[in-house]
Amino acid sequence: MTVVERAWQIWPALALAATNRQTLTYDMLSNLIGVARQGLGQLLEPIQSYCLVHELPPLTILVVRDDTGIPGTGFIGAENIPQNQQEVFKHNWLDHGAPTIQQLQEALDQRP
Repeated sequence: MTVVERAWQIWPALALAATNRQTLTYDMLSNLIGVARQGLGQLLEPIQSYCLVHELPPLTILVVRDDTGIPGTGFIGAENIPQNQQEVFKHNWLDHGAPTIQQLQEALDQRP
């Protein structure tokens, strides 16, 4: 399975977390999708790129470290974490729908 295909699988989990106004730790997401925690950053990149390209709130901001409650070092989608998490919570992700695998790949190609 490719990185973009895995990202496509992660999108609904993040959209549901946003709808429920929740953050997910890297460990929680790792357990949820069955991927080692160390590989998650790479799998979140297509989602981060998609949100940046389409000027959406940074959905990957909801994946946070256990010890700090903030995203890891690979997160570049926003500077003000608490404010941007609130924007993600307010956005209607379920009405937006999930991007296709092709759309995620195109975004990643534009903003690697």
